[in-house]
Amino acid sequence: MVQNRRRRRLRFSKIYSFHCGKSSLQEDDISQIGGPGFSRVVYCNEPNSFESSIRDYPDNYVRTTKYTLATFVPKSLFEQFRRVANFFFLVTGILAFTPLAPYSAVSAIAPLIFVIGVSMLKEAIEDWRRNQQDVEVNKRKVQKHCGDGEFKQSESSYLKVGDVVKVEKDGFFPADILLLSSSYEDAVCYVETMNLDGETNLKLKQALEVTTSLHEDSSFKDFKATVRCEDPNANLYTFVGSMDYEEQQYPLTPQQLLLRDSKLRNTDYIYGVVVFTGHDTKVMQNATDPPSKRSRVERKMDQIIYFLFFMLFLMSFVGSVVFGVTTNQDLNNGIMKRWYLRPDANPPIYFDSERAPLSAFLHFLTGLMLYSYLIPISLYVSIEIVKVLQSRFINQDILMYYEEADKPAHARTSNLNEELGQVDTILSDKTGTLTCNSMEFIKCSIAGTAYGRGITEVERAMAKRKGSPLPNVMINGLQSNGNVNDLDETEEDSAEANPAIKGFNFNDERVMNGNWVNEPNSHVIQMFFQLLAVCHTVIPDVDEETGKISYEAESPDEAAFVIAARELGFEFHKRTQTTVSLLELDPVSGQKIDREFKILSILEFNSTRKRMSVIVETEEGKMILLCKGADSVMFPRLAKQGGDFEEQTRDHVNEYADAGLRTLLLAYREIDKEEYIEFNENFNAARNAVSADQETLVEQVAESIEKDLILLGATAVEDKLQRGVPECIDRLAQAGIKIWVLTGDKMETAINIGFACSLLRQGMKQILINVETPEIKTLEKLGDKDAITKASRETVLKQITAAKSQLGTSRTSSEACALIIDGKSLAYALEDDMKNLFLELAIGCASVICCRSSPKQKALVTRLVKNGTNKTTLAIGDGANDVGMLQEADIGIGISGAEGMQAVMSSDIAIAQFRFLERLLLVHGHWCYRRITSMICYFFYKNVTFGVTVFLFEAYASFSGQPAYNDWFLSLFNVFFTSLPAIALGVFDQDVSARFCTKFSLLYQEGVQNVLFSWLRILSWMVNGMISGIIIFFFCKEAMHNQAYRDDGRPVDFQIFGATMYTCVVWVVNCQMALFICYFTLIQHIVIWGSIALWYVFLLIYGAMSPDFSTTGYQIFVESLAGAPKFWLLTFFVVVSALVPYFTYSTLQMRFVPMYHQMIQWIRLEGQTEDPEYCHMVRQRSIRPQTVGYTARAAARKKERRQSKS
Repeated sequence: MVQNRRRRRLRFSKIYSFHCGKSSLQEDDISQIGGPGFSRVVYCNEPNSFESSIRDYPDNYVRTTKYTLATFVPKSLFEQFRRVANFFFLVTGILAFTPLAPYSAVSAIAPLIFVIGVSMLKEAIEDWRRNQQDVEVNKRKVQKHCGDGEFKQSESSYLKVGDVVKVEKDGFFPADILLLSSSYEDAVCYVETMNLDGETNLKLKQALEVTTSLHEDSSFKDFKATVRCEDPNANLYTFVGSMDYEEQQYPLTPQQLLLRDSKLRNTDYIYGVVVFTGHDTKVMQNATDPPSKRSRVERKMDQIIYFLFFMLFLMSFVGSVVFGVTTNQDLNNGIMKRWYLRPDANPPIYFDSERAPLSAFLHFLTGLMLYSYLIPISLYVSIEIVKVLQSRFINQDILMYYEEADKPAHARTSNLNEELGQVDTILSDKTGTLTCNSMEFIKCSIAGTAYGRGITEVERAMAKRKGSPLPNVMINGLQSNGNVNDLDETEEDSAEANPAIKGFNFNDERVMNGNWVNEPNSHVIQMFFQLLAVCHTVIPDVDEETGKISYEAESPDEAAFVIAARELGFEFHKRTQTTVSLLELDPVSGQKIDREFKILSILEFNSTRKRMSVIVETEEGKMILLCKGADSVMFPRLAKQGGDFEEQTRDHVNEYADAGLRTLLLAYREIDKEEYIEFNENFNAARNAVSADQETLVEQVAESIEKDLILLGATAVEDKLQRGVPECIDRLAQAGIKIWVLTGDKMETAINIGFACSLLRQGMKQILINVETPEIKTLEKLGDKDAITKASRETVLKQITAAKSQLGTSRTSSEACALIIDGKSLAYALEDDMKNLFLELAIGCASVICCRSSPKQKALVTRLVKNGTNKTTLAIGDGANDVGMLQEADIGIGISGAEGMQAVMSSDIAIAQFRFLERLLLVHGHWCYRRITSMICYFFYKNVTFGVTVFLFEAYASFSGQPAYNDWFLSLFNVFFTSLPAIALGVFDQDVSARFCTKFSLLYQEGVQNVLFSWLRILSWMVNGMISGIIIFFFCKEAMHNQAYRDDGRPVDFQIFGATMYTCVVWVVNCQMALFICYFTLIQHIVIWGSIALWYVFLLIYGAMSPDFSTTGYQIFVESLAGAPKFWLLTFFVVVSALVPYFTYSTLQMRFVPMYHQMIQWIRLEGQTEDPEYCHMVRQRSIRPQTVGYTARAAARKKERRQSKS
């Protein structure tokens, strides 16, 4: 295998040259070593020496589990009892062991043990899976040097800092390892870091030149070195240190560090020394828990639990007061009036008339235990089960599966399912999120002449918007006559006829097929494409069978440039550590020649520099600096005489930006040898400075040589919109969701992309906020930073204030507004004294676009919207620069696209395409929100119904502490007889089908406005429960009062009364569920009617047990209930009577004041789903004057036409 088969993968976050590792450190360069943050010392090949042992570095054993065998029980119990409801039931369970308990201790503690046990079992299973992964990782075999040049197999967990290890091809690195040598002569190796950052492209690492000779096992027999470096930290892309070897000191960079969990590829073996082990490794330092997110529904559920606690304490207090007063008056001439309460069988103090206040307090404790069933003990565990099952439905939704990349949706957490149905604002990245991040070279400007006849999607959208014709253009190689009406047809044809060459959609006969040699500025064109073919970090991959070359690039832009150069006659085909080779057309001979450029230095691109340069030496011995970068940093670096066609190029760049293209300027200058030698010395000195500001020093040196450039031209690449983006945005806008776009692009590019995806429309008032005013430009030329800052702040404040007044005028005229702000202005708008004003302005606009936004600004804007509106925010992005935004938002959605997996790994839910967001929110979001909220309301309803019957019986029994039901009846109500129907509701119910969820998008506003979980709705369900409980108790009491029930004529006792009333409760709450469900499935039928049947089966089995265990339930069904017709008649009558109020209310409400989902149900019921006029009437409620999307755009056009006619 040739060494250059794989590309050299270079980090954009650092700037360095190919001379890495060859210069020695000077004494004054290492002042940081040994100081704070740089105190680590590694004695290579001496892990067991005294010096190593006293440093007490951790071993290489890694544990990612939450628990250990010793801590599982106490720690998991602590987690469970942090929930106030569980802690309350623990307290009542303990009190159940006292004589005050109205039931047996076993029956009180058993449900708690069951619920806690289920939750702990879930925790144990999840942690066991993590433990299995840990065991697999810790038992990986690695070859470790054991002395005398001998390497033996060892488990990776036994590695120590300083061990020399040998890793073979396709093996994982067991720790953070300093590369010493490899199977290649120049000690390079190829590394796959997919486990770290999700990127599948290979990265190239290279050892110090001084250790490249350590090629064999025996070489390490006497190897000794000392490494001094930074302390453990989480930064994957930096490493500062030095190596003392053979009485010389050498600088260490990230190029020599092989990170744990990355994999060795295309290299037979490497040798390295362990620097960081176990939890000190960089990947483990990054393994922090994501920010804890709880949904609004969960937080409100906690408030309801507290409200029920208040009701519980109030009921206990009322009961204790009444009991205390009655007890105080109970003794009459030494005789108790309530002798039937058997005070002699209870603690004497309980009915002591002389100590009535104490008796009342003790009764208060009894009441807390008796009425505790008002709190749904199984609610939390039921919700956890439901959310897990809902997440599985999201993961398995075939309509959110992206077949091209074989990527389904993946809910990485189930905590936020219902929050998906309450999103008020979406904050979206652009590149890779709205667009494909698959760049195509489509146009360029060289020597002031524009080349390229392609047409972009944005230009098509602009033509449609303006109704203007286009010149004859090529769309993916298909001819278009420029007629706007024919654009859609041409576009559809072009979609089928994708460009034959990925990344290249350029067509211009003037430069293709070697015709560039006939152009007036052919020498500039030649230099332009040479720069594209040389100034990059791409690695060519030669297929040994076919000889075809493919490219592995750091970014899609880089690949597009190299492919464009190849297609236009400048083929980059070989890279070594110091050279780049091209096959290019010789203008003189007309033949293809192999031209080699010697790479002297590479100055890498980063987000601060916004440019990249290489210094090369040509075959003729000339030294040339080739530079490409953003226009904002390139124009100021041009020489006074170096921009002969600067104005034409500037115009072309603006035109390309208007067309939605990404642009870069290309420039060069020749360097003399003395200048380069001086630069190289300074550059190496800066690189070798082992300090925290090393990067700043390097950038300052790079700045000194990137000046006086000669302009060549500009490139323009297109990042096309993803399929379905305009349609998705239109649906989301109809649903009333606000959409903000946060992008790093220029304002003109962002605006035109906004038009292309229907975020902006013709006639929408654009509010532009920027600091590009003449006054500020004048101050920038003077260089007074303080004056610039002050003037910029005042300008932004003035613009925001003026825009707010304009917004007020627009509201009165129903005119939609769009806010567009650039990054510089945004920095001031986010300051404490201005951010609330900015937010008020932004909220009043139909759409917001923030241009030139940094990752930090994206996160700050997200935080501002989340905290300022107090509504649910959703952030969606695909790159590492979006991580802060995703973690800051209530919900983070990661796009598994072309920028690695950093965004996905930091997200709550991952999808493959932006268009899937429509189904995720409008369908799954709405369903999950409705299911969870309905389930919670039902839980409170059934518990209130049950609790009211217990309280009323207690009042009827003179608050004596006598429970209405058998101990096990009380305990199993929540766990067995009513929970399964609620879980089935939370998993399967649908108020509206998926098709109607998207057809009538306004339905989504039920979640945004929280109408299904408002306090009014919650309290109405509780009132419904109170009514049901009152009807059940009084109907049962009156029907059984003084009635002979047995064959021998004996009247009903409290055991029969309690069993009858309990039967009615089970029937009522389950039939209530049957009435409420909108979408019956077989499973729901089974769990509803099965829960009722289970009650009767339980009565038979429980009644057949020993009286010592079944107590009041002994043979109660067989001997007393089953044979009594009144029992069956009463059950039927009570169930119907208890359900009549809810049925009447819901019927009237649906008939006369239906909610939006009920209107859609009427459409379906009456068979009007295909009636376009009726559906349009209902759907029109979702199109508001200030919404965005192509539907609203069409409505605005109709309105304009009507106004013009009138």
